[in-house]
Amino acid sequence: MDTPPRIPATDDPIAGFEAWMAEAAKSEPNDPNAVCLATCTPEGRPSARMVLLKGVDARGFVFYTNLESRKGGELAANPFAALCFHWKTLQRSVRVEGAVEAVSAEEADAYYASRARGSRIGAWASRQSRPLESRFALEKAVAEYTLKFGVSEIPRPAFWSGFRLVPDRMELWRDMPFRLHERRVFHRVAGGWEMEMLYP
Repeated sequence: MDTPPRIPATDDPIAGFEAWMAEAAKSEPNDPNAVCLATCTPEGRPSARMVLLKGVDARGFVFYTNLESRKGGELAANPFAALCFHWKTLQRSVRVEGAVEAVSAEEADAYYASRARGSRIGAWASRQSRPLESRFALEKAVAEYTLKFGVSEIPRPAFWSGFRLVPDRMELWRDMPFRLHERRVFHRVAGGWEMEMLYP
């Protein structure tokens, strides 16, 4: 197998991430923006699940969810999180850690409006992370909200919005022969980032 391209020569890990994401969009067969999101309870008990990254810029990494879900509750109580991207076809991984903040209502409205109509109805119908008595109950809720909204506009539920992870630590990792992987870690400092390499 060919040696993967080197980690981008950049002082900005977010720019490096964006370059890799653009390549992943061409090579990954499904959801190159899928990412493992790890949160913690106030007591320090971790939990992780897959979400979809819906935006990234110099401010951070954005994802959306039901605010009453388990991850929504954990982020409200302990506003720090970590992300881990893995692109198997590219033999690369990116880890992101930092504080989490709510996106603006305008950002959430704009993204919600861009979703498929069925997904917007699903946001209303799903009581995310809470016990579901049967699949029929979910399908019934979808039918009820479909009838309620008819052909009218579907507003964003107050309990559905987004979070932005503001990174203070990022690691760009690439697979290398004999498990001698390349690891570059970036720490946020005043005015930019500092980089160091780690043993694999």
